[in-house]
Amino acid sequence: MAEVAPLVEIDRLMAELAKLARISEAEPPVVTRIVFSKADLRARAYMKDLCRVVGLSIREDAVGNTFVRWQGADPKLAAVATGSHIDAIPNAGAYDGVVGVLGGLEAIRALQRTGFRPRRPIELVIFTSEEPTRFGIGCLGSRMMGGVMTPDHARTLRDSESRSLDELRGQAGFSGNLETVLLSEGHFHAFVELHIEQGPILESEGIDLGIVTHIAAPASLKVTIEGEGGHAGAMLMPIRHDALTAAADLILALEAAAKSSGVIDTVATVGVCEVFPGAVNSVPSLVRLESDIRDTDGTRRDGVVENWKAVAAEVAARRGVQINFETVNADPPAICDASVLEAVQNAVSSAGKTSVRMVSRAYHDSLFVARFAPVAMIFTPCRGGVSHRPDEYASPEWIASGVEVLARTLANLAR
Repeated sequence: MAEVAPLVEIDRLMAELAKLARISEAEPPVVTRIVFSKADLRARAYMKDLCRVVGLSIREDAVGNTFVRWQGADPKLAAVATGSHIDAIPNAGAYDGVVGVLGGLEAIRALQRTGFRPRRPIELVIFTSEEPTRFGIGCLGSRMMGGVMTPDHARTLRDSESRSLDELRGQAGFSGNLETVLLSEGHFHAFVELHIEQGPILESEGIDLGIVTHIAAPASLKVTIEGEGGHAGAMLMPIRHDALTAAADLILALEAAAKSSGVIDTVATVGVCEVFPGAVNSVPSLVRLESDIRDTDGTRRDGVVENWKAVAAEVAARRGVQINFETVNADPPAICDASVLEAVQNAVSSAGKTSVRMVSRAYHDSLFVARFAPVAMIFTPCRGGVSHRPDEYASPEWIASGVEVLARTLANLAR
């Protein structure tokens, strides 16, 4: 079969990206689109309208994952898939996730314009709630697809206003049993996600694209430190059991544990620190921390966690406080599939682009799709490595390169 040479209509795609960015709960240039909000539902409707225009069929599952299919010559074969998410955290930008969804649609349209006819179906997936904003856990839709989150667990999820997943998905028009969200192994022949890098490497080194070989995964922990409060003037230093000074020891210990792993891929963050009672003249009696420890090697990451817990026991004894850990999630990292990586590399070469193999330190829906399908990811540069901010930006040239390589990859996998 002759090599497919897709032509990306980048002006059209950039206009669609701009229009989708304006479907937001905040004023431009800020993008805020929380799952099941009015803005999220308007964005979903906009995407479905674009897909119907080019003759694609649409299926939505019980949690709102959306499957847009270009039927192949042999519909019985497992589909080649691409996709990402369109929900956005508060105060976000216009490109995270969305490049993979609208870019995936444009890759399909570019192949259609060439007259290409896939043997396997090609499917565009819009995942529900990649961001953890509403329910406190990311990649809800893909977790359920891959069986990482059970329906019973999903039913326990609540948002900040104590509304359940079942209540909110029902209000959004998604019904049916959550048990039906699970996909079987073999459902996808392959899955390729296009995404902005969310880091500075590609832009700083002048490389067109990144080919992701490993996807790091976080262990998320909540930590409660209980001490003894009192008057800041009357409680003398030798008798204090200050929860916040103990928390400070703990935060620095986590930083040290991550730095001591011996590799740059280990990172650790304490992103939340809540202090009670929070008065300038009161010794803190209670501190709550939320932490994120990531690595491309699950064993090494878990070693950092155990190191941290051992230090916590010493801090608790020395400072006379109680420290309790709660593991929110500890997902295994993913290794991208060699045959899908080869298809991406061949597409890069055919398109005449430069590339580098790299690690994704942010995690994505591909991490959970990897539980039941061969996956790979394609990164485009983004300006300054900035993401999750209104000034997030990827140039038309960068996006066009990513979409062209995605289209060539899908064509090769769907032959």
